[in-house]
Amino acid sequence: MEITQDDNALDQFHSRLAVAGGFVLLGFVLLLLRFVWLQIVQYGYYQTRAEDNRISLVPITPSRGLIVDRNNLQLANNYSAYTLEITPAQIDNLERAIDNLATVIDIQPKDRKRFKKLLEESKGFESLPIRSRLTDEEVAKFIARRYRFPGMDVKARLFRHYPKGAFASSTLGYIGRITDRDLEKIEEADQEANYRGTDHFGKTGLEQHYEFELHGVTGFEQVEVDAGGHAVRTLARTAPVPGNNVTLTLDAELQRIAEQAFGDRKGALVAIEPSTGGILALVSMPNYDPNLFVDGIDTQSWKVLNESPDKPMVNRALNGAYPPGSTFKPFMALAALTYGKRTPEQTIFDPGYYTFGNHTFRDDKKGGHGTVDMYRSIVESCDTYYYMLANDLGIDNIARFMAEFGFGSRTGIDIEGESEGILPSTAWKKKRFKNPEQKKWYAGETISIGIGQGYNAYTPIQLAQAVATLANNGIMFRPHLVKFITDSRTGARKLIEPQPLKKIDLNPEHIDVIKQAMVGVNKEGTGARAFAGAEYASAGKTGTAQVFSLKGADYKHHAIKQILRDHALFIAFAPVDSPKIALAVLVENGGFGAQAAAPIARQIFDYYLLGKRPQAPAPVDEAAVERDDE
Repeated sequence: MEITQDDNALDQFHSRLAVAGGFVLLGFVLLLLRFVWLQIVQYGYYQTRAEDNRISLVPITPSRGLIVDRNNLQLANNYSAYTLEITPAQIDNLERAIDNLATVIDIQPKDRKRFKKLLEESKGFESLPIRSRLTDEEVAKFIARRYRFPGMDVKARLFRHYPKGAFASSTLGYIGRITDRDLEKIEEADQEANYRGTDHFGKTGLEQHYEFELHGVTGFEQVEVDAGGHAVRTLARTAPVPGNNVTLTLDAELQRIAEQAFGDRKGALVAIEPSTGGILALVSMPNYDPNLFVDGIDTQSWKVLNESPDKPMVNRALNGAYPPGSTFKPFMALAALTYGKRTPEQTIFDPGYYTFGNHTFRDDKKGGHGTVDMYRSIVESCDTYYYMLANDLGIDNIARFMAEFGFGSRTGIDIEGESEGILPSTAWKKKRFKNPEQKKWYAGETISIGIGQGYNAYTPIQLAQAVATLANNGIMFRPHLVKFITDSRTGARKLIEPQPLKKIDLNPEHIDVIKQAMVGVNKEGTGARAFAGAEYASAGKTGTAQVFSLKGADYKHHAIKQILRDHALFIAFAPVDSPKIALAVLVENGGFGAQAAAPIARQIFDYYLLGKRPQAPAPVDEAAVERDDE
């Protein structure tokens, strides 16, 4: 058979048709496989993505827990208010947009500065408040014109509020907008999910320490949205759980009286319940209004606080380290009894000075105190007695004994930022300095340590803890501010049990000797004027700490600048037989302890033990200057 050209063409056509058909079939197979992959194998994945596009989870910020005093008086609470907020990422020209907004809503220069500060600290896509606490009229005006302001909206938010303003501000602390540093803490606590939608975080004080108790549990709403991302309806809702309420050991009325007692003076006061370590009052003056920070503090207010020479942002009770002055002497005397360096009856003769090597250390009393035993040394606050005692004890024995009372160590109170202070010793000096000559401890340096000067530097709370331990016969408790925490869901109370830290090994007879001498201080000694006519038995010790070296010159209180005047100190407890309160008072540049600090302690004791409310700040006893300085 002859194969013609037409037959070849037909074969080629069939071949091509078969190949094309094969490609078509392969395509259908691939499409079928893809269909099976998408509709069967990946069904769950794509269904979830589709739901995500349709349903949005909106966090609901919980109400922050309350902070109340021991009598259930609210010191920190919340209120709801309308806020005008801007999302910068949705606005092209922010300045012009704010200018336009100002034609409708009152925007002050301080609002602009605060917004600018928040913007610098934010991520840009966050919604930031430019005005808060809008009136109903302002809300209505904006809502009617909202179409003109894309990227801006009115939101109802809960605000932290400190109803008593500056009251106990260093203790309560404040909250502020979350920063990167706060986010790190949230991540460390594995709380990222719980902080969705939360803008604020505790920055200082109790607000900081109990942040995760106060915050609560974030709720969520499942909201169906349209293609434009607008909410259509709510599908489900998980209600937020309010934060737990924190009840303090603090007595708000005692705190108020203590703050009032300082008047316009600077200083600190710590009052402790000796049998539990519960803080009754914690004062740092001057203080500040924590409400300024809730909304984001404006630049001008921050500058005023930050640059003030009075340093209101410093918590003097915990962070300030001061020489203890003569409030150190009862502990020195107890160390002498414990180490067998003195007996209560043993006397020294004080001519008004003590010579060590080629240096003369002066006593505050010109001409000296004459013959002095341990009782008189505390009652009259004889410096020469303690110069000699310090030399006999030696610096390392002093340091070892004082460390037992907590000097030079953080107390562990439930607020961050506590200072350690300085408890000097040969080891401390060797570690502190670099120069070999400076590392060496000189015997002459020990002498001033005996009267609470030299390198000594302790916080008021350390002094308060030490005197509370003495009042409690050597049993030391960790100071704490919170009495119990109430679970917002169940109402169950989680008690903060008092934590006895240690029982110092002391001879009860030695403790009694020191206590009786401190009773003598308030009966016939340097504290007698302040406690004249008191209806309870109290024990105390005045202290006066030098701010700068006199280099042999006489101290003239009113002749030197106020900032160079001595600090006034006082430690005390009462009633003597069964102490209910122990305290330490510091008045910066207040002069003698009997002059400025002891009258404050008298007001505190009169209220706490007798219910007497003073109507004015504690008076300055000018006559006490002459007595101390005679």
